[in-house]
Amino acid sequence: MNQLQQLTWAVGAVLLLMAGPTRAEPAPETESQGASLVTDTSLGKATAQESEAAAPLLLSQVEQPATTVDEWWAEIAQATAQITAVQLNTTADGVEVVLATSAELTASSSVVGNALIVDIANATLALPDGEEFQATSPAEGIALVSVTPLGDSVRVAITGAEAPPTAAINAAAQSLVLSVARGTATAASDEDAIQVVVTGEQENGYIVDSTSTATRTDTPILEIPGSIQVIPRQVIEEQNALRLPDIFRNVSGVAEEGGFGDTLDQFNIRGFAATSQVFRNGIRVPDGFAPLIETENLERVEILKGPASVLYGALEPGGIINLVTEQPLADPYYAASLSLGSFGLVRPTFDISGPLNESKTVLYRLNGVYERGERWRDFNTDIERVFVSPVITWQIGDRTNLTIDGEYVNDERPVDRGIPAVGERPADIPLDRVFGDPDDFVRTESYSIGYQLEHEFNDNWRARNAFRYLQTDSINLRLEPATLNEETGILTRRFNFNDPLEESYVLQTDVVGEFNTGSIEHTLLAGIEYTHQYQHFETFFGGAPFAPINIFEPVFEEIDRPSPSDFNIPGFDIISDSVGLFLQDQIDITDNLILLAGGRFDFLDQQSIDLESDTATSQYEEAFSPRVGLVYQPIEDLSLYASFSRSLVLNGAVQADGSFLEPIRGTQYEIGIKGELFDGALLATLAAYNITRTNIGVPDPNNPDFSIPTGEQRSRGIELDVLGEISSGWNVIASFSYLDTEVTEDGGSPLEGNRLFNVPKYTASLWTSYEIQSGDFQGLGFGAGVFYVGDREGDAANTFKLPSYLRTDAALYYRRDNWRLALNVRNLFDVNYYESSNFSRLRIEPGAPRTLVGTVSVEF
Repeated sequence: MNQLQQLTWAVGAVLLLMAGPTRAEPAPETESQGASLVTDTSLGKATAQESEAAAPLLLSQVEQPATTVDEWWAEIAQATAQITAVQLNTTADGVEVVLATSAELTASSSVVGNALIVDIANATLALPDGEEFQATSPAEGIALVSVTPLGDSVRVAITGAEAPPTAAINAAAQSLVLSVARGTATAASDEDAIQVVVTGEQENGYIVDSTSTATRTDTPILEIPGSIQVIPRQVIEEQNALRLPDIFRNVSGVAEEGGFGDTLDQFNIRGFAATSQVFRNGIRVPDGFAPLIETENLERVEILKGPASVLYGALEPGGIINLVTEQPLADPYYAASLSLGSFGLVRPTFDISGPLNESKTVLYRLNGVYERGERWRDFNTDIERVFVSPVITWQIGDRTNLTIDGEYVNDERPVDRGIPAVGERPADIPLDRVFGDPDDFVRTESYSIGYQLEHEFNDNWRARNAFRYLQTDSINLRLEPATLNEETGILTRRFNFNDPLEESYVLQTDVVGEFNTGSIEHTLLAGIEYTHQYQHFETFFGGAPFAPINIFEPVFEEIDRPSPSDFNIPGFDIISDSVGLFLQDQIDITDNLILLAGGRFDFLDQQSIDLESDTATSQYEEAFSPRVGLVYQPIEDLSLYASFSRSLVLNGAVQADGSFLEPIRGTQYEIGIKGELFDGALLATLAAYNITRTNIGVPDPNNPDFSIPTGEQRSRGIELDVLGEISSGWNVIASFSYLDTEVTEDGGSPLEGNRLFNVPKYTASLWTSYEIQSGDFQGLGFGAGVFYVGDREGDAANTFKLPSYLRTDAALYYRRDNWRLALNVRNLFDVNYYESSNFSRLRIEPGAPRTLVGTVSVEF
């Protein structure tokens, strides 16, 4: 065990002991009451919060299943009940909520924060004086009672002033009666004993009010001094977003970058590379040759803009992506879907979840995907993909949770290096023309497994320990462009071969404590993170160019293709170890003034080994990254903020004395305003920022083979993001970005003054959807979106541009009982466009033509 590992384990043990021991207590009984308990049938993915508090059914309560097709279909097509009136009566214990109806209602209850949630399945709201019902402070201890429609169900939410209320649910003649009693503070602390590291309460389909990505503590978005956007599951489903770039189109300041022939997720945030800055539930997903990230098991995607080194270590300054995955449910849940689409797409999926024991202390969830299709460009090469993701959660006690999860991906697809540039733009040739070989391929197999252990010592102190191991094995062989004579159109090519292997593990331990100093409230975070990464590369660039072809009038001939076994390449290894110690304090100075201050000290050790010469090059750095932010809320639903933060990443450039340059540093200043508009229906964020990236190596004028740290890049811009529910059933998500980037210093080279490539100056997006809430067409929904990307420089030398484009997408869907039918159309008007360049004039990624995907899904 090396010194960094010893330090990690020692500091982790100290952090866990900081809050002191606590007495074990018996697990509480699950609180849930209702006329009958059913799984929510709102046909979005079920969430853990909506299901965690349901009580177990007795065998005698279970209805017998249908025994014929007619009976089964009749059960699915049961009539929807109408709630025609809501009556509120004050009682000695709280309130009584009476829902008038002419049909039998079934209800399930759960607790989210201080709110008791009662969901009524197969019901609609038909009130004479409005689309929903609300009563503010109807009784002592009850802050709000609301009754709102949710597609083919109705939700009753009773929010307690200090703690979640309790309720007895009784079916009376032509009504459902909720006898609500105010809660106590003790009940609230029992219910909220475990605080998961990556959280977010989703009050409607589009808005998530709080997140832990920016602070590692569950913090309302309005109280975060920075820009963070959350794309919820509903948007992913409406747009049928199968890949991360499809999701990122909804977010300002994020653009595609490369893609290695449509085989990797590569992108930039605020102008700087962020491909290696993807996290899963707060734990880093190492870069390298990982397969395309699957979206099927994602609950939401959170994009934190700006430097994040204070909590997440060595990173570029643009921002990070945090993938929040779906968690097990306390009630049985079964879902399946089948998608068929253009270019031979066949994609069945399944999602099952529920308890593994009667007390519901052990829960599971299992997602799976099989995907088959063809690359849309010439050769129609096959794509095949398998994905499986199991999760098990064990509630060890009322204050301790353990979650174990894994992922497996096996992905095979063609490598497609795109088309070349001629002059100052992409060549004027058909976008589906391929200059590779029909047998070009990349095969990737990836495994990961990890755990997350959470424990609350008392009401104010809690700890989390998490670990994740990942292994990725990839191989690819491809014929790709080498040189181009732009006058004659003759393109030469050569075979390239890669066989990388990557192994990594991450260990995190942190402690969160809440306390007061006088009238000032503190939320203190202290933690340590250890990361180990091993990468083995075998790479062969196939010698002199050959196999010339005319890009304007191609004649394809059979090429003598080598086998991977023909290559005998020693390769090289890269071994990286890092330890980070971080400390952060969220200080509520007053009720409307919040200060966030934190810092992280990183110890970075990297070794590169040339296996042919058996020589090694080592690099060791120590660096500190601070962050300070201030939030002022002049009114409850409006926040003004300002922040300063820094980032670091290892610098591979070498000075004349043989030493590495100090880490590349990023520095950002940001101001912004956030608001919840129209009583919280819309969430808007407007941000302005300036980022400088310094200490970049440029050629030493006295020793051109070495570098000096004088390079500098700048990114500055304005971003606007808006999302939410305009009215019942009508949702919107929109973004706009102005982004000005420049190489401000480069040792006097021609690159000075150039824009960073693959970074559009302007982007904008708008997606809106509407679902009919009642009547004969209830459940019918429509969605439409436009996505604008401005022109971009295609390479570092700014020798050509990728033209701007406007892409239009559309969706049509219909929900009926447990079924959902959907048709998605991407690039509705079949425009020609280019997504990005692969760091070269010879490799430009064209966008896909009009694509149709039909999906049928069912859940129980």
